[in-house]
Amino acid sequence: MAIEKLSEVKCFGGWQQRFQHQSDCLSCTMTFSVYLPPQAEQQMVPVIYWLSGLTCTDENFSTKSGAQRYAAEHGVALVMPDTSPRGDNVPDDPDGAFDFGLGAGFYVNATQSPWKAQYQMFDYVHRELPQVVESQLPVSGRKAISGHSMGGHGALVIGLTHPQDYKAISAFAPVCNPTQCPWGKKAFSNYLGDDRATWKAYDASERLDAFEGDMPILVDQGTADNFLKEQLGTPALEAANQRGLAEIRYQEGYDHSYYFIASFIGEHITFLAKALKG
Repeated sequence: MAIEKLSEVKCFGGWQQRFQHQSDCLSCTMTFSVYLPPQAEQQMVPVIYWLSGLTCTDENFSTKSGAQRYAAEHGVALVMPDTSPRGDNVPDDPDGAFDFGLGAGFYVNATQSPWKAQYQMFDYVHRELPQVVESQLPVSGRKAISGHSMGGHGALVIGLTHPQDYKAISAFAPVCNPTQCPWGKKAFSNYLGDDRATWKAYDASERLDAFEGDMPILVDQGTADNFLKEQLGTPALEAANQRGLAEIRYQEGYDHSYYFIASFIGEHITFLAKALKG
């Protein structure tokens, strides 16, 4: 589980770092970013895993969100994986579209060729990457998970599938009902095949509707998001939230961009950190 440090810069008293490692799960070299707060120099710290959206890499969140300030205040680490396997031998969308293939792993375990050989992002985020991080860096096993858009979908599905491993979940503008939207239908039909019954395991609305446990969940959605109506399916998540487990907030006038994320990331990190330290 050796990792190679690619870069390091001081930030809010802690360190913004970037690493690469050979992923057994994805059969390629993967890059991930980490923010270690100043508290990590004296003790193990809890960690928030952040999952980014379509077209993103591990660096979008670290450079655009301003999250490090709040992570330093609360003494939590941030771990930011890439959004898909990468490399010359990793298959991509044949048409080069942005919503499938490279940069669009959708945090599922693909079952169809040629994708299944490497597109195992669910297992990478939930199993392999935490093993690497916890063995090499001063972070504890106390985890929360968050994300944006495709990554919000990933955070909700992974957290609700493995609630014993996460203390809380949050999401910005998540793809809430991918079995019913164009992005999800395209990705799932390719990665998972034509049996739509298998798609439900990766649908946050289906997961929340069937969830019987207890989990703090915070979801923010901008009302001016141009993807809201066609792609995100927030009403389906609201309908599935019959027990009121999730706090689903509409933020007036905000769009789908990192300006939206930067405006509320402090509240999300406070929410997640409270659960991590509870």
